Amino acid sequence: MRQSKLFTKTQKEAPKDEVSKNAQLLIRAGYIHKEMAGVYALLPLGVRVMNNIANVVRNEMNGVGGVEVSLTALQDKSVWEKTDRWRDEAIDIWFKSKLKNGTEVGLGFTHEEPFTEMIAEQVNSYRDLPILAYQIQTKFRNELRAKSGIMRGREFLMKDLYSFSRTQKEHEEIYAKIAEAYQRIFDTVGVGDKTYYTYASGGSFSKFSHEFQTLTESGEDTIYVHEEEKIAVNEEIINEPSVRNQFNLEDFIPQKAVEVGNIFSLGTKFSEPLNLTYTDESGNSQPVIMGSYGIGIGRLMGIVAELLSDDVGLIWPITIAPFKVHLVQLGDDDSVKSEAESLYQALVASGVTVLYDDRSLSAGEKFAESDLLGIPFRVVVSKKTLADAVCELKDRKTGSVSRIEKDALIKEMKKYA
Repeated sequence: MRQSKLFTKTQKEAPKDEVSKNAQLLIRAGYIHKEMAGVYALLPLGVRVMNNIANVVRNEMNGVGGVEVSLTALQDKSVWEKTDRWRDEAIDIWFKSKLKNGTEVGLGFTHEEPFTEMIAEQVNSYRDLPILAYQIQTKFRNELRAKSGIMRGREFLMKDLYSFSRTQKEHEEIYAKIAEAYQRIFDTVGVGDKTYYTYASGGSFSKFSHEFQTLTESGEDTIYVHEEEKIAVNEEIINEPSVRNQFNLEDFIPQKAVEVGNIFSLGTKFSEPLNLTYTDESGNSQPVIMGSYGIGIGRLMGIVAELLSDDVGLIWPITIAPFKVHLVQLGDDDSVKSEAESLYQALVASGVTVLYDDRSLSAGEKFAESDLLGIPFRVVVSKKTLADAVCELKDRKTGSVSRIEKDALIKEMKKYA
């Protein structure tokens, strides 16, 4: 992409009403646009990052046997009444409306009920199970607080997967497999070293649920961390007898964190009221055992922006960056333009994603913007580099700068295609 065609502009200052670091950086760098509190539009660079994160998640979910679907955001009241989750007293974050014929509808905040009802039409025999179905879809939640940028939104992108098993043992095997996949996701996007498998309340479903909590001073949660074991306990359950019996809490240290994922054993909480059953090998009808597994795609983008940044801008991991290379042309000399254009075409032909800064701006302006954007590698073509038959290569993460010949540069960058 040529930067001259990118309509978004960077900003020297963040909006005064924006208090979260992630939103400040993402707005300044032109990745998102704030519509209102808790509601952000994705700009071209933001779309690319969000899609890259979604694909990391998608690859792992496919890898554990998940199949992708896309359910509707508009929800039928009657489905949710079957589990008593339509009432405001039960769920207080619904966005609800009425159709012109008077029918009440809601915008989905989660999808256990519609997934269960859909699967019930597909399952008859034990041979039809297990099923792992997921979607990556916009959710709507009428949050009271929305001051954490894209880490807590009223409209946000989420991956939710639901497992449907024949037995508790089968469910537990799937549950463990997805937990491992989640850790790989957080490792891939660059926050795995700060993300902890966290014991949390299981509510009415089970003894525990599990969250994946990422350490950050801006976090709204407090977790107690065991650094050697790489596990944690959410403060909300820290005083429960079962927790104190299972863990030696003297070895756990309190830390601020943000929940980036969660997994729940649902048992038959939804399958029974929605008549999701199967016929076992003996011909008996059995309720399906369910699990629910969520990752906030937008929240994950926000926490990466919070943690992987410095005083001058973002530092995207190579795995989710909007582009691998930021090619910066310095000066409007025809020979420089020609060399930069040639390098741009060669990199693109090699499968490398490139943002090509072909604009007529000063070196200082271009370098400041490049640091703010946080693209992993900056490549500079100028009169000086042209005279020496090299390019200047800067690693955004380490700050190291080197001079490299064009062919060697293309070979090196091709590793990240």
